[in-house]
Amino acid sequence: MLELKHIKKYYHVGDTVTKAQDDVSVAFREKEFVAILGPSGSGKTTMLNIIGGLDRYDSGDLLIKGKSTKGFKDADWDAYRNNSVGFIFQSYNLISHLGIIENVEMGMTLSGVPAATRRQKAEEALIRVGLNQHMHKKINQLSGGQMQRVAIARAIASDPEILLADEPTGALDSETSNEIMQLIKDLSKERLVIMVTHNPELAHQYADRIIEFADGKIQNDSHPHIEGAKADNFKLTRTKMSYWTALKLSWTNIRTKKGRTFLTVFASSIGIISIAIVLALSNGFQKQIDKTQSEAMSSMPITISQVGSDTSAMTGTTTKKFSKADTVTAEKSDADKAQHVNKITNKYINYVKDIPAKYTKNIAITYGTGMNLIRQVDGKYKTVSFSNSNPDSQTVDTASMMANATGVGGSVYPINSDGKQTFLKTYYKVIAGNYPKSATDIVLVVNKDNSININALKNLGISVKENEKLDFDKLVSTTVKVVANNDYYTKLPTGNFVPDNNYDGMATKANTKTLRVTGIIRVKSKNSDGLLASGVAYSSQLTKEVLNTNKDSEIVKAQKATPTKNIMTGQTMDASTANGLLTMLGGSSKPTTIQIYPTTFKDKDHVLNYLDKYNKGKNKNDKVIYTDLAGTVSDMTGGLMDAITYVLIAFAAISLITSMIMISIITYTSVIERTKEIGVLKALGARKRDITRVFNAETFILGFGAGLFGIAVAYLATFPINSVLANVTGLNGVAVLNPMHAIVLVLVSTVLTILGGHIPARMAAKKDAAIALRSE
Repeated sequence: MLELKHIKKYYHVGDTVTKAQDDVSVAFREKEFVAILGPSGSGKTTMLNIIGGLDRYDSGDLLIKGKSTKGFKDADWDAYRNNSVGFIFQSYNLISHLGIIENVEMGMTLSGVPAATRRQKAEEALIRVGLNQHMHKKINQLSGGQMQRVAIARAIASDPEILLADEPTGALDSETSNEIMQLIKDLSKERLVIMVTHNPELAHQYADRIIEFADGKIQNDSHPHIEGAKADNFKLTRTKMSYWTALKLSWTNIRTKKGRTFLTVFASSIGIISIAIVLALSNGFQKQIDKTQSEAMSSMPITISQVGSDTSAMTGTTTKKFSKADTVTAEKSDADKAQHVNKITNKYINYVKDIPAKYTKNIAITYGTGMNLIRQVDGKYKTVSFSNSNPDSQTVDTASMMANATGVGGSVYPINSDGKQTFLKTYYKVIAGNYPKSATDIVLVVNKDNSININALKNLGISVKENEKLDFDKLVSTTVKVVANNDYYTKLPTGNFVPDNNYDGMATKANTKTLRVTGIIRVKSKNSDGLLASGVAYSSQLTKEVLNTNKDSEIVKAQKATPTKNIMTGQTMDASTANGLLTMLGGSSKPTTIQIYPTTFKDKDHVLNYLDKYNKGKNKNDKVIYTDLAGTVSDMTGGLMDAITYVLIAFAAISLITSMIMISIITYTSVIERTKEIGVLKALGARKRDITRVFNAETFILGFGAGLFGIAVAYLATFPINSVLANVTGLNGVAVLNPMHAIVLVLVSTVLTILGGHIPARMAAKKDAAIALRSE
């Protein structure tokens, strides 16, 4: 069954050599009770450890059922101990933080035996050793003899072929010793039992065979056995501790040290608490900043006009030297040099429309076309205007006539590409009526105190006195009509065009559109006055529809045919005036302005980069220059909150590193405290990785617990923090812990503690099993 051939094991301490096994050869039968006697230091325990795979021999061979162990690796020895060997120790070596049944089950747990099966076998083993009335007690409730019976039950629960006992009665009284010896003798009828003892009386009374050992050699064998040649009939079954088992072992150990565990978790959580609070405050302040930025953006869009200003061309800041010449050099002013005519083509318009929606939802493309507006007042139609200028101060000249006739004025707001009113709904509140839904819906914009420009009301034909209060109902549903050029202008015999005065007839024409005041709106934020001026506001889509109606009108065709002559007055015009008149009549499809409204300053930077890509590689004349009114503010505030957050997190992270070091120390302390447990687990067949897994599981529990505890404390801390900030700054709900941040911090805490405890865990795995079992 088991054979030792010329086994040698020498220990070297300085110049001294101790021969613990000096060329030992012996064979054992499958079923017998062998007692090994000898003085202390004779090598008998070393021999027992070599047989059990706890110690490695230097030379020779150990054969198990004919199989040589010369080529055994650590994993093979682990499997051998787990499946073939049962150990009974003098000091019992029970794991104190486990229950009796769990102690007995441990060997089977390591080999992956199903829970129901190992529970049944453990109970059967405990009944066999006479503990059927005590199996549900705690370890510390048992006597010495009862604890030794538990150790025997653990040794036989997996039905090993070899039972190794090292001084099994050394700590027991004589009566109990005899009971234990009788129990072991009964077990030897089913398997090989090898016992090391100092007690010759018990050995001769119960053992079948006595081997006397001294100076590392067998001195006498009462019943020697010669093992014949055998084929290799030994099979190894690998052991594997599951992560769940490692967690349960660690959890039960942690529960026995509640005070220290709580202090460890609390100390480890300080860094998590600090970072979580910093992130909560940063998150809240960032939302406040984003809100302010968003409100600022509503009044500071990125603007692209027909004529832009190229700041890179300005030389006003260049230092000039005094000239000694007696001549004067004529040059353009810095402002003129910076002036740039943008070529806003359909290609560029489409490029702008393709800006990713995540950077901006609102783009207003405004056309310079005027609108021929009329409204019925006191039963008769008359011309009206969206302008905020005083209608009573206008002089009767061509310019004023054109302004009055075309209805220039009002504020233009953007709409989404899908037609939704994100801009108005984000920045403005409806205080009467509804948000506009179509291009023909217009709104009245009032100030925060519900005041509105009196001239805007008068130009709409509403009779009003200064400081007069008007009910919402009187203003909502007010209608204004937009008349097409062909219906508004009449061609004279001279070829000139003048506005017709048959306003009632214009109102019923097929191409006349009815505009309706659907609501009265007011800016939401107390920190911003918004983009839209007090008065009438309409969508950029309306200007596009009016342009499409008028671009092929008769007056436009006539004006294009005589570009240098004013088709209404017959006066000669320069190119600039001619372009302005044609644009006002709806004859130019080139936008006058494009306004882009990013949501945040960061999004604005993405938009600017997108616009800059269009200009890349183009010559100066083909570039499109934009105006970024919010650029200065963006440069001042961009990244400021992030920088503050990173600095605070860096300081808070120091405590995380400290926690990591502390976990290493605590794990190392735990390794020292549990050295004997490590030896027991190895004796039961635990692999190195299983031992590492046990301590990694412990650090996982501590790290995960510290993370959860830290997040809970940080969350609860946000309530008093918000209360204080609300009283001091007037800001409500600033500290808001992002759930994703909480999850990440728990993961960080867990990973760092596992890393911190991994080195001590590896140290535990490398401990020598025999030395670990001898530790106190």
